[in-house]
Amino acid sequence: MNSKSRLQVRVHEIRPESDNVVSVELRAFENGQAATLPPFTPGSHIDLHLPIGIRSYSLTNSPAEAHRYVVAVGLPDASRGGSAYVHRDLKAGADLEISAPRNMFPLVDADGPVTLIAGGIGITPIRCMFNALREAGREVTLLYCARSRQTAAFADELGAQPGVTFHFDNEAGGPPDLDRLLASAPPSTHFYCCGPSPMLSAYEQAGARQSIATEHIHLERFSPAEDAPAVSKEDDGVFTVELARSGTAVQVLPGQSLLDALLDAGADASYSCREGICGACETTVIEGTPDHRDSVLSDAEKAASKTMMICVSRCTGKRLVLDL
Repeated sequence: MNSKSRLQVRVHEIRPESDNVVSVELRAFENGQAATLPPFTPGSHIDLHLPIGIRSYSLTNSPAEAHRYVVAVGLPDASRGGSAYVHRDLKAGADLEISAPRNMFPLVDADGPVTLIAGGIGITPIRCMFNALREAGREVTLLYCARSRQTAAFADELGAQPGVTFHFDNEAGGPPDLDRLLASAPPSTHFYCCGPSPMLSAYEQAGARQSIATEHIHLERFSPAEDAPAVSKEDDGVFTVELARSGTAVQVLPGQSLLDALLDAGADASYSCREGICGACETTVIEGTPDHRDSVLSDAEKAASKTMMICVSRCTGKRLVLDL
């Protein structure tokens, strides 16, 4: 992570929000006094620099609250350590380093209706979006899916709002009918979905079947796409990366990530997830054609090859020139 974008915060409160989700409220202080945090927009996330590594979490509170950030953290069955640390070891009063907010899942600047779809912990950014849109007087509906009512964070709060529908797997006996949901919305609707990979795949497939314009289908992933290319392939070749700002040339070997090669060479490269899902390492491409292996950029953005995620992507040829 680029050290220049780090912020110092303190854990103000940790609250249980469901059987397997806690919210973490973070505040900043300067000379012992409460300090204003950098602004953010709905859909933004931050990195928490935890003792076990860097983890990205979406902001769920109102962007109007300049005094705090609130993230919600679920405890999945297969935690990589970050969620388990937050649930079991992180305490109120602890000091943390975090990144400034960044947004890879922004609301489109449009006036039409909005349909939000959340799966499990995907409610975190969706809740922020829903409340912001309602406060702005926008037409918005929310479908909130979870394994059970007991695992649905913020369910009581959201259930009291108009336009919110729940789908609990243990009560419904099957997945939500996304085709019906998308087909019933007005043509000008923008759709936003955040949740587990199988749900996002079903959402994209439903959008294609219903002929929804791709620019109206928005999503954010918490894990790599199910069909994402492998980060390392047996036939990966050697290529050279030139850093335009410093003039440094770095060789990337088979089995070595571009990010690791740059860090080994002393480059000041930003990064976080190392999985191609958070967008922290997005870097401008000046020359060359990237071999995109991320789950962030759209097909159109990958075809344009103006930027790339250097933590997982490589080069289709022998040479890349990056704006670093």
